[in-house]
Amino acid sequence: MKILKSIFTLSILAVIWTACTGGKAQDRSVEDAGQAAKSSLLIEKPQLTFGFIKLTDMAPLAIAKELGYFEDEGLFVTIEAQSNWKNVLDRVIDGQLDGSHMLAGQPIAAGAGFGRQAELVTPFSMDLNGNGITVSNEVWAKMKPNVPTRDGKPVHPIKADALAPVVKEYKTAGKPFKMGMVFPVSTHNYEIRYWLAAAGISPGFYTADNIQGQVNADVLLSVTPPPQMPATLEAGTIYGYCVGEPWNQQAVFKGIGVPVTTNYDIWKNNPEKVFVMTKKFVEQYPNTALAVTKALIRAAKWLDTPGNRPQAVGILSMPAYVGADSVVIANSMTGTFEFEKGDKREMPDFNVFFRYHATYPFYSDGIWFLTQMRRWGQIPESKPADWYHQTIKEIYRPDIWKKAADLLVEEGHIAASDIPETDGYKEVTSDFIDGNAYDGKDPIGYINSFSIGNKDKSL
Repeated sequence: MKILKSIFTLSILAVIWTACTGGKAQDRSVEDAGQAAKSSLLIEKPQLTFGFIKLTDMAPLAIAKELGYFEDEGLFVTIEAQSNWKNVLDRVIDGQLDGSHMLAGQPIAAGAGFGRQAELVTPFSMDLNGNGITVSNEVWAKMKPNVPTRDGKPVHPIKADALAPVVKEYKTAGKPFKMGMVFPVSTHNYEIRYWLAAAGISPGFYTADNIQGQVNADVLLSVTPPPQMPATLEAGTIYGYCVGEPWNQQAVFKGIGVPVTTNYDIWKNNPEKVFVMTKKFVEQYPNTALAVTKALIRAAKWLDTPGNRPQAVGILSMPAYVGADSVVIANSMTGTFEFEKGDKREMPDFNVFFRYHATYPFYSDGIWFLTQMRRWGQIPESKPADWYHQTIKEIYRPDIWKKAADLLVEEGHIAASDIPETDGYKEVTSDFIDGNAYDGKDPIGYINSFSIGNKDKSL
C-alpha cells in the first residue's frame, strides 16, 4: 500500500512539475488543440491589471493567463496578489486595478449601501463551494463527543449543534468564544453565521453603533485575512474560522486544527467568488469586458475538464499565485477533503468552476447575499421585494456573460448546452444544512423564515 501511495504521489508531482515548467503549447487541452481562431472583438484596452487574493478559487485567472486564453482575446494581462479584501475593493473602485477576483458580497454591498459605495458589476461567477469551517484541536476535542459516528468516524455533515455545548461552557466560564471570517460581506461571514444560527447559536447583529456585528452574540466573529487564519488559530486569538482553501487543509497539515464542515454542506453548490469590474469600465470598454469574460469562461471549463486538476495544482502552487505547498492545494483541488488527520473523504464537488452553470451570474445567487445582509443588520431597514430585484440587476450582468458565451459557441470553445435557459433565477432549493427553502423571487418570505435574524414587513 505504501509503495502504491508513493507511486501516486510521484505521478502527481511529475504532472505538477510539468505544469510549472512546460510551455504554453503543452498546456492546451485537447479541446483547444486544433483551435486557431482568435477573437474578432476590437479591443479598446488591451493592457490590463487584475487583482486576486491567495486562494485556490482564483484559479480561473491563473489558468486564463498561463494557458494563453487572455492572449487569444488580444489581452495582455498582469495579475497581482493583494494583501486583503478591503485593498482589493478600494483598488478596483479607484481604478488602480481594471478588475479583480472578489468576494461575491463585495460588489453587492457597494451597490446596496453597506460600506464603501460604488457602481460595480460582475459578469462572471468564479466558482461554487470551496470553503470550510475549522476549529482548534482543543475545541474539536470538546465537540467530538457530541458528534454521531459510523464505523468509528464522525458522520458528516457536522452541524453546529455539536459546538453549542462548547460555546455555553466558555460563556459560563466568562470566556468569550471567538471565531474568524475573512470580511464582513464575505460568503464566509454569512456561511458561518448560517451554520451557527441553524443550531440556535447567535452570531450577533450589526447596528450603527456596532459595525463588528457582535450585538447579542454567543460567538464573537472578527475579520482575519485568509493566509493568516492558521497562525491566528495557532496563537489562540481565535478558536475557529471559516475560510477558503488551502487554509483549512493547512491547519490539518500543521496539526493545529480540524475542519468540521464545508460550505458544500451548509449550502450545496453555493456561489463563492466573482470577477468584478466597475460599471464605468464596462461601459467605456465593452469589447474588453466581453473578451475578459470569454477568457475566464474558457479557463473555468478547462478546470472542470477531467484530468486537468493536477496541472492546475502545479500552476496554483507557483509563488506568483497561491504559493502554498502543492500537496496542500491538491488535498482539496483534486476531489478530496481531509477533516481529522487521516480522515480524507471523496468530495468531487468541493471546488466547482464550470459544472452546474457555475460561471453564470444568477440574480438569485446575488439576492441571497442581500437577504443575509438584511438578516444580520448590515442593511438596517426593511426594503420592498422589488428593491432586491432592482438592486441585483444593476450589479450582476448575465447579459455580458451571455454575449461572451454565444461567441465562444460560435468559435467552438464551448457547447450550446453550456448556456443555461434561465430568467436569471434558479429553482427553489432546500439544499441547506437546516433544510430551509430558498426562493430568490421571494426575498421577504425567506428573511422572515428564520428564527434568528431580523424580520421584515411585506411592503
